[in-house]
Amino acid sequence: MRELLISIVSGLVEKPEEITVTADDKNEEGVIVYHLHVSEDDMGRVIGRQGRIAKAIRTVMRAAAARNEEKVQVEIE
Repeated sequence: MRELLISIVSGLVEKPEEITVTADDKNEEGVIVYHLHVSEDDMGRVIGRQGRIAKAIRTVMRAAAARNEEKVQVEIE
């Protein structure tokens, strides 16, 4: 899942070398939280207008997790 998130975001940003993703352990509800960090200059590209790109990234990640019978959440920081 981590590799999927990196591959999605690396196509959007100008500085893909500054992408870092950390994952928390499953919480009490069984959700794995991924924390995505990008450069300040690329933050707008990842979030998009009115959060549309961020919402799309989260949707793709949830769909991929559902295929693996997991639950994920993506936090963009």
